[in-house]
Amino acid sequence: MKHPFCKLILIVFILLFEKVNGQSLTQTIRGTVVDQVSQMPLPGANVIILNSNPILGETSDADGNFKINKVPVGSYTLKITFIGYKEMILPNVMVNSGKEVVLQINLEEDVVQMKEIVVTATQKDKTINEMSVVSTRTFSVEETRKFAAAVNDPARMVTSYAGVVSADDGNNSISIRGNSPFGLLWRMEGVDIPNPNHFANAATAGGGISILSSQLLANSDFSTGAFSAEYGNALSGVFDLKLRKGNNEKAEYTVQAGFLGTDVAAEGPLNRKKKGSYLVNYRYSTLSMLSKLGVPLGDFVTNFQDLSFNIHLPVNKNNSISVFGFGGLSDQTSEAEKDSLGWKDNYDRYNSIYKSNTGAMGIKYNSILSTNTFLQNAIVFSGVSIVSEEEILLKDYIATTDNINKMDNSKITWSSVLNHKVNPRLSLRSGFYINTLQYKVEIKEREETNNTLETLMNSKGRTESIQAFAQASYKVNDKLTVNGGLHYLQLLLNNSYAVEPRLALQYTINDVSSVNFGYGLHSQIQPLGTYFGQTEENGLTTLPNKNLELSRAHHFVAGYDRSLTQNLRIKSEIYYQHLFDIPVESKAGSTNSIINQQWGFVSDPMVSKGLGRNYGVEFTLEQFLHNNIYFLLSTSLYESKYKAIDGIWRDTRFNGNRNVSFTVGKEFNWRKNRTFGINIRTIYSGGFRTTPVDVAASLAKGETVWQEDRAFSEQVPDYFRSDIRISLKRNRAKSTHIISLDLQNATNRKNVFGEFFDPLTGNVKTAYLTPLIPVFSYKIEF
Repeated sequence: MKHPFCKLILIVFILLFEKVNGQSLTQTIRGTVVDQVSQMPLPGANVIILNSNPILGETSDADGNFKINKVPVGSYTLKITFIGYKEMILPNVMVNSGKEVVLQINLEEDVVQMKEIVVTATQKDKTINEMSVVSTRTFSVEETRKFAAAVNDPARMVTSYAGVVSADDGNNSISIRGNSPFGLLWRMEGVDIPNPNHFANAATAGGGISILSSQLLANSDFSTGAFSAEYGNALSGVFDLKLRKGNNEKAEYTVQAGFLGTDVAAEGPLNRKKKGSYLVNYRYSTLSMLSKLGVPLGDFVTNFQDLSFNIHLPVNKNNSISVFGFGGLSDQTSEAEKDSLGWKDNYDRYNSIYKSNTGAMGIKYNSILSTNTFLQNAIVFSGVSIVSEEEILLKDYIATTDNINKMDNSKITWSSVLNHKVNPRLSLRSGFYINTLQYKVEIKEREETNNTLETLMNSKGRTESIQAFAQASYKVNDKLTVNGGLHYLQLLLNNSYAVEPRLALQYTINDVSSVNFGYGLHSQIQPLGTYFGQTEENGLTTLPNKNLELSRAHHFVAGYDRSLTQNLRIKSEIYYQHLFDIPVESKAGSTNSIINQQWGFVSDPMVSKGLGRNYGVEFTLEQFLHNNIYFLLSTSLYESKYKAIDGIWRDTRFNGNRNVSFTVGKEFNWRKNRTFGINIRTIYSGGFRTTPVDVAASLAKGETVWQEDRAFSEQVPDYFRSDIRISLKRNRAKSTHIISLDLQNATNRKNVFGEFFDPLTGNVKTAYLTPLIPVFSYKIEF
């Protein structure tokens, strides 16, 4: 019984076959009911658990707080009502014996007072940000835990949504509506944050594994286009992440161990009189366990660890301070075998060191200024450090430096956002963000002719960016809502700027259907390193890219949403995006555009003369959890094109043309206080585009040379992948135990990533995406 897998089997055996205790287990549902705009508490709100027998419910007190005791474990739907406000339906509230359920409920004031509200499924998908009415949906923490292969990662979870495609299933980079993964914006508690992922490359918004713990996340919004005026410096999409507060009445703990590491989370009260709280999670992992199971991760030693936290400290009834943040350290090393007979391809002769460290810490001060006005001030300190070095074994296995890539960014963000409700029809929101940016970029590559390192980038300094916005939401009547505003973005490095109008309309046709329309002009600063590509002219070093414009895009979206039943809905959207001022290589006849960049900085001289266009149609059929079953069918048909300096419209790298995903799950209540779950996700996508290898030129040069005049003219085979997640949950007195097994790429299909030239063999070889990966996990909450 010494082997760890034997111990795991023993735990499973005990949980499955232990004699059942017949006691009925209960837990508490409590929380606060507040006004959606002003955040003022709403005393006297009724919170009822639907279909409970006898009826369970409570009324909020003078501070908006409510508590429903002795709720049997299970999944429930809550109904929240308050005079003068729209009724809210909160589905799929999971009650386990291990932890209390603590909620913050935001109610929207009703334009037509005392109007009877009809409960529809559409209300169950209401966005948290009331000014985001097109191409936006709320996702729950439960989805990140439940969806097959999501493994508590929001970016992996949203590949179940229409218009979202994995850019590389070895990590969580995503392409939204044909855009580059770099176009994605990450926000936390209303402020922009750096890419929150381990093993992140420079100039991308994804990485190998999310740093953020699902223990800290609350329900959050995800937007895929024409986003509202408060969001800027993004072209494709927005993750607007919210953090939950720790339990302010009792200490609670979560411990999770599995193939991806060990997590320990703790939460509890700080200053019980003022009802403060803390919530912290730490994780340490090495992926060596997966290698021992036979998963081909290469000859790498891979480690990562992270810490995330949220501390909430009320100052008085109307003011509070929050301190929140995250930090992640990740590294990967490999050492080449000093025997060429063991080399299968050219990369086997390389030593490599890779480190990626990311962190952010914020202080937020919330103030309720009046019954209709709410102010949030925040300062966030963040930083990213990425180091990649490779050595090649040459004659006599002597290691020679082949390339060095170093990127250090630090940022201080000052923000202030004011919300004001003029009346039930009109709400205003405005604010600004001032970013101080410190940067250091160094890129060197070995010149093979003289075997020396050539400097491609070497720059450090400081600059600033400014963002400001103002927007309004006006309810013309109980059917029509109009949201409009402006966003301003300026980079002081070269004084490039953009003024961006935004508009969204939502019209409720009847109790079960609605239509919406959105338009937005959006812009984005280039990856900072791109501005510092160097060229030598007459012995002088110049920075030809320093004055590049912001990349920009017009977004147009129209959508239709219909509830077929209270738990089943259909949704469709059509969209068109026109991209302009895109940096493209300035060399005559070049096909290179930053629009196709997956990661890293472009050092070639660029000009802001490129174009792009994305258009498509999306369809979603979704059943919310009902009778212990849910499903989500998402379909996308799209085109993604670009034009470089050669003036020819071509497919972008990310133009797969089609994507279908089907996600389904079923829970079985097995014996007393036990739930068995099975979740499946299947994805079928058109292959990404690739540029063919010029074999003759590659042989002559000894490295991969692409046929640039045929850029992205070929398409890799279609992508198909099935993921399965099985789980067993056991509620005990004061604790909840969950065992799960995720089988990512369960059929072990060899999906093609692309082709490359191997100098060692002189052949063109195929690179494949992730094989079958099992992820086992055991979690206990108490």
